[in-house]
Amino acid sequence: MTALFTLDPLAVRMVRAETKQQILSELADCFARVYSLDRASVLERVEERERLGSTGFGRGVAIPHARLENLPRPVATFFRLENPVEFEAADGMPVDCVFGLLSPEQAGATHLQALAAISRLMRDERMHERLLAAPDADAIYALLVNVIDRDAA
Repeated sequence: MTALFTLDPLAVRMVRAETKQQILSELADCFARVYSLDRASVLERVEERERLGSTGFGRGVAIPHARLENLPRPVATFFRLENPVEFEAADGMPVDCVFGLLSPEQAGATHLQALAAISRLMRDERMHERLLAAPDADAIYALLVNVIDRDAA
């Protein structure tokens, strides 16, 4: 079995942002740069999804996600925020970890499976603590890929 989504090491970053909109903009920049996607399309689709309801998952985590035309496979980004940001999360708490996901337009079940896998990963309190304690983006990537690869096996 293969991983449900691709997480490129360059898509894992430490980010300084003050607002939800800045996070979504950074997310679009990162997806565009790392996965060669159209920034405006990514931002439009992610914002469209946010208007349906916040993807602030709770417990300090947001999972902004959308489906995009002409995307060959699901791709992800991960940001650890330098300071928690208000994200209209379900529990009212600001977020410090943002896991972005884009899936192909027609990948309904795959998209939901990837979201469920990310949700399970981010609900793990020990993992959340490790991600917050990691010294840099490389260490965060190593933590995430270890779990993603293990779960795909």
